[in-house]
Amino acid sequence: MTNSNYKLTKEDFKQINKRSLFTFQLGWNYERMQGSGYLYMLLPQLRKMYGDGTPELKEMMKVHTQFFNTSPFFHTIIAGFDLALEEKEGVNSKDAVNGIKTGLMGPFAPIGDSIFGSLVPAIMGTIAATMAAAGSPIGILMWIAVAVVYDIFRWKQLEFAYKEGVNLVTNMRSTLTALVDAASVLGIFMVGGLIATMINFEVSWAPTIGDKVIDIQDMLNTIFPRLVPAIFTGFIFWLLGKKGMNSTKAIVLIIVLALAFSAFGHFFFGMP
Repeated sequence: MTNSNYKLTKEDFKQINKRSLFTFQLGWNYERMQGSGYLYMLLPQLRKMYGDGTPELKEMMKVHTQFFNTSPFFHTIIAGFDLALEEKEGVNSKDAVNGIKTGLMGPFAPIGDSIFGSLVPAIMGTIAATMAAAGSPIGILMWIAVAVVYDIFRWKQLEFAYKEGVNLVTNMRSTLTALVDAASVLGIFMVGGLIATMINFEVSWAPTIGDKVIDIQDMLNTIFPRLVPAIFTGFIFWLLGKKGMNSTKAIVLIIVLALAFSAFGHFFFGMP
């Protein structure tokens, strides 16, 4: 259950935004990436909603320490939807929160990084550098102005997303359900796309029968393209469900398997 007497205030949004700007990436790690940063960003508000030390707080803290990774320029949009759901429904919103986070973090990552992390800096950086090289101080001022606009954009989107989330929860429940379902499906598609494009695991073994060389990988591709990466990914997911196994151990195991299989010459591991 949630603390129905508590509603988020302007001070709450300020605190979340400060943590978003200055601490969100500090807890980044290869196992859960931005998961700990996401929890730290919202923790004071979660304590106000659920009460400090309550079972509900502990349950939602576990939810928010799961894997999370998206563009730093859009993550507070997801946080705004999340807070609106939790403020209204408490721990009952756990599945919806998971669906929103999983479904939106994938699409937001390439959009935010490509536009705000690459495109705009490349264009504005070139203009600013050219002007600075010509002796104009306006170049550096332009670059500072772009950084300020970035931060304003990130600061404003949290409360906007929260208000839209409240509207979805209170007045558009059917729309919210459809959004959560769509986000979950989109998240599954994103995982499938990442497996097909980012995991390069092929069978290089080509046995010879008489005068004919059998290309095992080519045969597999005619049956199901990228089948081997899918099977390998399924094996890793199964492995992570075993007691005592974590992502770090799985990464070490992948490295050992890559070296071993490559040494035998039957499999190929590499970048796509």
